[in-house]
Amino acid sequence: MPTAAKLFAALAFAALGFLAGGLFGQQLPEGTPTATFGPAAALIGLICGWRISGALAGRGFGVAMGTGVRTAVTILFWGLLAYSIQIMLIRAMRKLYHGPMEALVGVVDLMLDHARLALAPELLAALLVGGFVGGALAEWAGRRWS
Repeated sequence: MPTAAKLFAALAFAALGFLAGGLFGQQLPEGTPTATFGPAAALIGLICGWRISGALAGRGFGVAMGTGVRTAVTILFWGLLAYSIQIMLIRAMRKLYHGPMEALVGVVDLMLDHARLALAPELLAALLVGGFVGGALAEWAGRRWS
């Protein structure tokens, strides 16, 4: 059921996803196409904000900020997974894998490689602060309009 907390959480985490996607794109090697990172991460943030942080609002500001950080980490996970699958599919079309199992293992390897890039201090700080703010905003909206 739509609530104000879900709406505010979805919008806050969509903005956080857009910001995080841009920051992650800066960590990649020069020449890597990054035009879709922001919008794709914003979509992931929208869904995660609605389903996680917005759904769990109403339990207090401390819990909400913790839930916000959980939502931010979930955005990072799904974003890394989506990007790794995209790279795997590109490599698979070039016949760089010898079978489907090697391609699936390649996704995990790519996720681990990209997770190292995601450990940039500015990206982690943005996710942490954005998670706190997004969770608190969802809690505020839930209290204000419930």
